[in-house]
Amino acid sequence: MSTPIIAVPADTKVFGEITWHSAQQQYVGAAMDVAGVMSLIVPAYQTGADIDAVLDRVEGVMITGAASNVAPQLYGKVAEEKDGPFDPGRDAITLPLIRRAIARGIPLLCICRGIQELNVALGGTLISEVQEQEGRIDHREPENGNRDEKFVIRQPVFIREGTCLADILGAGEVKVNSLHRQAIGEIAPNLQVEAAASDGTVEAVSVIGAKNFAVGVQWHPEYWARTDSPSRKLFEAFGDAVRAFAAAKTGFAAAAQ
Repeated sequence: MSTPIIAVPADTKVFGEITWHSAQQQYVGAAMDVAGVMSLIVPAYQTGADIDAVLDRVEGVMITGAASNVAPQLYGKVAEEKDGPFDPGRDAITLPLIRRAIARGIPLLCICRGIQELNVALGGTLISEVQEQEGRIDHREPENGNRDEKFVIRQPVFIREGTCLADILGAGEVKVNSLHRQAIGEIAPNLQVEAAASDGTVEAVSVIGAKNFAVGVQWHPEYWARTDSPSRKLFEAFGDAVRAFAAAKTGFAAAAQ
């Protein structure tokens, strides 16, 4: 069987007068080297995208982190300047892609902005500036230091018993990195909290009743996937789910001939 392919929605970036559709190497590298899957970068068009045409051709979906935030109007709030920056093209692709991937039982891994998109796609809301909320700690990246220092594994999260993540990483405390100022507010009706920080901030979720692997995490396992055991195990579990889906799809196609 050839290497399975996953869909990775692009971010839009403007350099000079040219708009680019791009994905960070950290994510596609972890997908290739640790999960063992190839990435197909999906352009972030605001209109006209054929989501099912993409999903017909892949065996998994990974929704990555990004510098932009989900537009507040998509979860019933008025956008303020501090809530930005925004990427409407990405929002237009990721939300329907998430919903269709879940409906079709295609393995889904959502990271950082991705977990927030997962929650919004299924009817939840987000909190802006978590560190300003009463009783919450500061989840933002360290102000100083190089990239490794900003992504350092430093924050404990607590994985709940009987969850998908408990099956992969074990229940109880695990340390992760933390670089976010937004987080899940009201959780979507069909999402289950898998892990939370000490202040109650939702750090991981899964889709209730999902036909396949469908997990979102607020931290960045892609950054240390080659060297950190929990990060590696999460990507390996996603890769295993993608390969199993690919094998089942191949077997179904062969049986139909």
